[in-house]
Amino acid sequence: MRILYLDCFSGISGDMTVGALADLGITPSTLEWELSKLDLGECHLHFERQIRGGISGVKFDVHSGAFHDPPQNVGHHPPEADHATAGSTGSGHGHGHQHQDDELHPVEDQISHHPRLRHPLSRSFSAIRELLERSELSDFVKKHASSIFCRIGNAESKIHGASIEEVQFHEVGALDSIVDIVLTCVGLEALQVERIYFSSLVDGQGTFRSSHGEYPLPGPATLEILQGIPIRQADIPFELITPTGAAIVAEFNYAVGVFPEMRPGTIGYGLGTRDLAGRPNVLRAVVGTLEQSPSSQQIVELQTNIDDLSPEILAAAQDRLFQAGALDVFFTPIQMKKGRPATMLSVLCLPTAIEKIQGIIFAETSTFGIRFRDLHRETLDREIVEVRTPAGEIQVKIGRYRGKILQVAPEFESCRAAAQRAQQTLKRVYELAIEAFWSSSFTSERNTSSEPEKVVELPR
Repeated sequence: MRILYLDCFSGISGDMTVGALADLGITPSTLEWELSKLDLGECHLHFERQIRGGISGVKFDVHSGAFHDPPQNVGHHPPEADHATAGSTGSGHGHGHQHQDDELHPVEDQISHHPRLRHPLSRSFSAIRELLERSELSDFVKKHASSIFCRIGNAESKIHGASIEEVQFHEVGALDSIVDIVLTCVGLEALQVERIYFSSLVDGQGTFRSSHGEYPLPGPATLEILQGIPIRQADIPFELITPTGAAIVAEFNYAVGVFPEMRPGTIGYGLGTRDLAGRPNVLRAVVGTLEQSPSSQQIVELQTNIDDLSPEILAAAQDRLFQAGALDVFFTPIQMKKGRPATMLSVLCLPTAIEKIQGIIFAETSTFGIRFRDLHRETLDREIVEVRTPAGEIQVKIGRYRGKILQVAPEFESCRAAAQRAQQTLKRVYELAIEAFWSSSFTSERNTSSEPEKVVELPR
């Protein structure tokens, strides 16, 4: 399976994502051509190869302005030459366009620019959606670009107490972010990957200034968009995750967490605007082949310590958590400060279920906080079969590893029903089920057959 892994160790923004996709091999000419299908106004794109923290990558920028004629031989340059173009440096923040004041430093242009009508300073969500729908972009790009804007719009509308149609995208709806979002979707479609994985997300600390004033980090819109997705802060006094970057993660993530087991192929780097002390300000993109079996998963563990809740309520909470999709829920006796006995509640779930699971924990228990930890689990390939025993038909769960049967476990409810029917002890019925399965001459065939039977019939 062909996948993309985006390593957000220095955060993520729209321009960094486009730069990383360009460094993976999505040519600027391809991105320019697709962007020309939008009626955006007069603008031009810059792809420049720069260095951040000793790592070479692509710095992407978009600017409104007049048309610049490209060099005559641009069409004969190798792909690497597409990156050497005019760019911009200097910003009040780590990267991204949402809160950036650009100070332009032109260098020699080596890529084409498109003239268009001048863009407005702000747009409504419906205007952006209409702009996308009337374009000739692919259905994939239209669908996901519109969804990304919807995520940002819903976050802004909640924060400002207005409907999404009342929200004016002064920053996010400006030319630069429309280009970032559309070209991200264009590039992801061109990569033809089946899944997109993201690393754990990290943002800076402190505050940033927007058109509405000074806000804490992570920004309100960024935090709203990333509900249910793990995020932490690093000791860096700059914004590392922009609302556009957050919405890209929320839109495309198959899983957020540790590096998946994969065979790396192409690697690219998208650069942020400024140099950061102690870490390269880059977004690393890796395209490769997933090596995991279908039974390998990225999961999340949620934990909290509780010392003031009755066991009955904890048991009820456990039932609700299982109903909400928890993979496992268990309790561990612990001792807290001042010698108080307590219970540690642990819940395992898929990343997509985090928001629902944490909501139940907060609502059904007395906790004030929840810990998160990314985990990787490997499970045997499972299958339920039926065997015939002197006690009747019994369901048995078998587990395979690389086609070989390693585990055989009779199903409890099936054994209990058989024990009642045959007037046998439950322990004896378990033994009969296992003996019946392993004594079957068909068992050896099941270790190699690609199409195993669902029922094993044995003589009484």
